[in-house]
Amino acid sequence: MQRKAWGIAFAVLVVPLFGCSALPGSGPDMQAVAAQTRQQIRSPAGAAGIEYALVDIDARVLGVAAPVTPLAFVAAPGVARGGPPTPVLGVGDVVRVSVFESQAGGLFIPAEAGARPGNFINLPAQTIDRDGAIGVPYAGKVRALGRTAEAVQSDIAARLADRAIEPQVVVSIEKTRSMQASVLGAVHQPQKVELSPAGERLLDVVSAAGGLSGPERETTITLQRRGRSLVTRYDMLTADPSKNIYVLPGDTVLVNRNRRTFLAFGAAGQNGRIDFGETDLTLGEALAKAGGLLDARAEPRAVLLYRRIDAGTARRLGLDPARFGGDMPVIFRSDLRDPAGFFAAQSFAMQDKDILYVSNAPTAELAKFLTLLRGVTAPARDIADTRRWIGD
Repeated sequence: MQRKAWGIAFAVLVVPLFGCSALPGSGPDMQAVAAQTRQQIRSPAGAAGIEYALVDIDARVLGVAAPVTPLAFVAAPGVARGGPPTPVLGVGDVVRVSVFESQAGGLFIPAEAGARPGNFINLPAQTIDRDGAIGVPYAGKVRALGRTAEAVQSDIAARLADRAIEPQVVVSIEKTRSMQASVLGAVHQPQKVELSPAGERLLDVVSAAGGLSGPERETTITLQRRGRSLVTRYDMLTADPSKNIYVLPGDTVLVNRNRRTFLAFGAAGQNGRIDFGETDLTLGEALAKAGGLLDARAEPRAVLLYRRIDAGTARRLGLDPARFGGDMPVIFRSDLRDPAGFFAAQSFAMQDKDILYVSNAPTAELAKFLTLLRGVTAPARDIADTRRWIGD
């Protein structure tokens, strides 16, 4: 009877190993994929083939592995200079011309002007054409493109001087299309912003477009001007007024959000991509954002942070970056069994695109194995117990 029970147990344990293909699945397993491929390129011993360094986070490392300062202020020559723009007329601007004469009986003011409310006439509003000119009766085509309203006024008055009675001219701008800058990207109301004679700076036009739609710390500003550009962080503009330069007509201001994230894997409360948010993060804060360590699984001695560092930082850490030929892959290890490890974790700055991995404790791996073993042997034990119970 005992021999029969063990035979049944053998069948329960072994037969599924030969019939795995019959079990439910969402797709082909790795064995089927490998069997049907035409060609394989495999790393030796299954490794990824990327060399890296392992660095324990301690007081010395905290002074070296400082956060990388993002792009601060980069400007093409000449872009960041100059004061507010001088208001000039351009193609598409709508202007109105008013002509005053000193007394009635002149070119524009009839002799019976006493019945009128004033000694002037308003000409119909007109748009500066593609030739950059406007038309004024008895003055002909007057060039306006690139000139101030005061200069155009003086030109028209000079042309009418020998026909009108002491003419005075006022040119008023009813609508401007040439004194505008475009604001696009991560703002609430992308639009063309009209520039005033007082002059608008970068922060002014961003505010006019409804302000930022993302966190300040993740936002960069790009100013494009006549084929040249300036790039700066938004918080640099708020911290240093000298960087908040004037915007000129025709400029394009691009507001970009560079989303800062890190990845969390392993025995943490939350796995996946996690945003930094409005502020910088330390390793301790990143662990808290990821839900902390799982008591039943995590190995506090092996909280690992994956990051690529530059050659200068590697040398300051005592590493040799020569063999890597570029950025050096480093795994920083934090030991949270050490009471001082929490102080170190709260001082170690996270960087954009870091990978945080919390290892499983050896006891957790053993528990998983015992659970699997119990799941495999339980059916055989139950069958044997059933056979004994029925007396077979």
